[in-house]
Amino acid sequence: MFASAVDRSPATWWHSGVRENPHEPVAPRGRPSWAAFVERATATAARADFAGGSWDEAFAFALRPLVRAALERDRRLGADFARALGGRLARLAARTLVLELNLERLAGRLVGDTPEARFTDFVGKVDLSALFAKYPVLARLLGQACLHAVEAHSELLNRFADDRREIVRTLLDGRDPGPVAHVETGRGDLHARGRSVAVLTFADGRRVVYKPRSVALHREFAGLLAWFDGHARVGLRLPRVVARSGHGWLEFVEHEPCADVAAVSRFYHRLGALTALLYVVDSTDMHYENLIAAGDQPVLVDVETLFHPETGVPADPAVRALARSVHRTAVLPLVLLGEHGALDVGGVGGDRGFPVDGAAWLHAGTDRMRLVRRPAPLAPAHNRPVLDGVEAEPSDYLGALLAGFRVGYDVLCDHRDELLGSLGRFADLPVRFVPRMTSLYATLLDESTHPDALRGAGDREDVLRLLWDDSGDSDVLRSLVPHELTDLWAGDVPLFTTQPSSRDAWTADGERLPGLLPVSGLDAVVAKVLALDEVDKHYQQWLISAALASRPHPVEHRTGQALPAPLEPGVPDPQRLLVAACGVADEVLAHAATSAGRVNWVGLELVDDRHWAVSAMGAGLSNGYTGVALFLAQLGRLTGAERYLEFAREALAPVPALLDAFARDDELAVTVGSGAFHGLGGICYALARLANLLDDAEITGWLRTALDVTAKVEAVGEDPANLVEGWAGGLAAMLAVRAESGLPAAGALARAYADRLLTATPGGDGVARGRAGVGWALLRYSRVSRDQRYGVAGRANLRADQALKQRLLDVAEADHSWCSGLAGAVLAHAAHPDQPVDTHTLHLDRCLNALAVHDPLRDLSLCHGELGVVESLTVLAERGHSLAEAMRTRRAGLVLGALDQYGARCGTPGGVPSAGLLTGLSGIGYGLLRLGFPERVPSVLLLDTPHHRNPHEENTR
Repeated sequence: MFASAVDRSPATWWHSGVRENPHEPVAPRGRPSWAAFVERATATAARADFAGGSWDEAFAFALRPLVRAALERDRRLGADFARALGGRLARLAARTLVLELNLERLAGRLVGDTPEARFTDFVGKVDLSALFAKYPVLARLLGQACLHAVEAHSELLNRFADDRREIVRTLLDGRDPGPVAHVETGRGDLHARGRSVAVLTFADGRRVVYKPRSVALHREFAGLLAWFDGHARVGLRLPRVVARSGHGWLEFVEHEPCADVAAVSRFYHRLGALTALLYVVDSTDMHYENLIAAGDQPVLVDVETLFHPETGVPADPAVRALARSVHRTAVLPLVLLGEHGALDVGGVGGDRGFPVDGAAWLHAGTDRMRLVRRPAPLAPAHNRPVLDGVEAEPSDYLGALLAGFRVGYDVLCDHRDELLGSLGRFADLPVRFVPRMTSLYATLLDESTHPDALRGAGDREDVLRLLWDDSGDSDVLRSLVPHELTDLWAGDVPLFTTQPSSRDAWTADGERLPGLLPVSGLDAVVAKVLALDEVDKHYQQWLISAALASRPHPVEHRTGQALPAPLEPGVPDPQRLLVAACGVADEVLAHAATSAGRVNWVGLELVDDRHWAVSAMGAGLSNGYTGVALFLAQLGRLTGAERYLEFAREALAPVPALLDAFARDDELAVTVGSGAFHGLGGICYALARLANLLDDAEITGWLRTALDVTAKVEAVGEDPANLVEGWAGGLAAMLAVRAESGLPAAGALARAYADRLLTATPGGDGVARGRAGVGWALLRYSRVSRDQRYGVAGRANLRADQALKQRLLDVAEADHSWCSGLAGAVLAHAAHPDQPVDTHTLHLDRCLNALAVHDPLRDLSLCHGELGVVESLTVLAERGHSLAEAMRTRRAGLVLGALDQYGARCGTPGGVPSAGLLTGLSGIGYGLLRLGFPERVPSVLLLDTPHHRNPHEENTR
């Protein structure tokens, strides 16, 4: 079998599996220990017939000589160990065995009348010596796995024998549980040469948890928790612990349901208080697998990452603020985006049955077995309280969570001197240092079992060296890569530790890395405790609200609920509107993170237009810092207030570095795309407007660079036709940039986008992502270029959009939004100054009536809120429509009334305040300016400029 195996001498077959590393463990005869083990295990292997079973049982059968050899090293190892080891070996070898299976099938060397019979024939004929000669790195992985498993399991048994009496006394209430009936290893990641958390089940059914690392931190945290709860009085608990040198034992916490809604509320109230403590002691990694819902008790089962150090100081102040916030604990929603959707892996997440990206075997157990990528349900989690068999939705208990957080925060603030005095007990304890997401290590370990990576050590090393790319310019991360590679070669997830009082770190092998960390964990926590105040508490509560709002759920692009009646309207004179806009701006500035001439915001951002995420703002016009800067600069120009202008200018500080990154990485720039609100078109539009509003020639230089980048993207990119992400947005933005800046490059780009749209086939309705936006952009270009081809194409798209508008008029609860509804359709059809308004075709009076008489919306945003609706009335009022001005004035008064009574409610989930332009506070403020000063404040939804009535036509023909 395996006729293609490389012909190597028995004495040298393993050489290709050895890294060029002087620290490789070598056996007495010069062979590595894994090679000596594999040779002994396979020396007497004989052919046998597989009796049947699953595919992994079949592969474990093929690899049984290795398992038998492992069992011989310690006679205490039993069936549990053999079963677990066989399954691990099968998973490591699966890709290679499936490849060889298919090669044997194609060569016609398999015997059997059915695919299942031929698979069984293959399993019985596997020649391990030939297999390992061909794939020496696979032999290394399997041999190491066996040796490490034996050592780790033997160590567990020895430690249990020594500690049994104390385990029974402390964790099992002194009642003898009988002999150990089952040992489940592999609970969690493998570290330090195959060691992992294990669960021991006794004859009477009770269980304890074994941890192969020090649990002294857990013991000391229990003392801190007792002190904290003595003041908070919310009734928190941790598992009981038996701490030993280098290892320990924990009480097994059962997942139990809640009796009633009040119990669920108590759970989240306690979790809020616990989150406050975890925030203050710089805990991280408290994801859904580290939290157990024991009835109304949130119980942490892993506290190894307290006093977690930072690896550097981010230049972006919003990134820094988020990294030092309650968000880093990972108790709150932590949404990961994948091919099959979004997954919340935070402590409150772990949604049962939620699809995650995964791999599966198609036609498993047959000779046509192959690997496919497909969604797989998330393994059952035990972190969420359950009532009547249903997991509680955490966002439904936001009030309880916030109330508990406030209680916990106030205790820590009011008793900070006591807290500071107790932190010294943690100074020299080992704590985990997690420099990267563990999922990256898991991915590398998985991908490096591909057969192409197992033929030689260099092949696998090429896969694992992706860590260098992930390290970027971080000196800390780059210094860790050699040690990470050593652990990954051992089949482990890399493990690093530190001590709260130290800037040193230690590897899994105990090697000290002096001065690695920029600041010790204890110093960082002390600084945080000293900085606790009402402002910080308010900000952390906002983050909790924003994070809960980002929980995965369907995103609807349409107007939402109306405000409850009655609403007392305000008097919409320009000065009142200006004062209201200043109030919104002050709220925006209150949420700003600032540092050394830079400012940015943490906000709720719509990612891929499908999922909300809490993140530092990027550069996009819609939800990024350029949109916020545009609002602040426009307000500063109207009021003469320098602080608004200064904040606007400082918000743009990252632009040069961003443009440089785009210039160096074409693929990154192409990913951003050309769109007016989510792409480069919007960034260029903002820079053109800001250069004039701030009277800053440097920004004009950035704009020139941005246009060069955009031209490269246009030449190679394949964007959608729409306004938000695609060519229609690029076209409209470049017309505005040309009008505002006079730069010919913008006119050239406008021509290129218009030509692309002539042959594009837009999909869907609405202005943001449908035919209305494409038709509007083409008509705008036709007016400037005086080329009727574009006008014909634009009107064709608008005619195709007529059905949407008619449908919206005929529905009582219609979507009135700018992005997908009636307001956007009206703007697209009627926004061109030199195109006559056809009241018969457009049913314009009916449209205006529908927009003007509906109840005011809770959401005041530009995108799908009240101010986006009012913008259509403003534009028609500017065009002289007889009814629009009165309607606009009435709606402006209602907007002021809504602000007075309910505040500036954003278009984010739950109306959580966020600084962005389309769905956030900046758009609300800009809309107020537009209502008060339409002659001085151009429409941002139409990508207008103060010069839009006199475009530089000759340069865009």
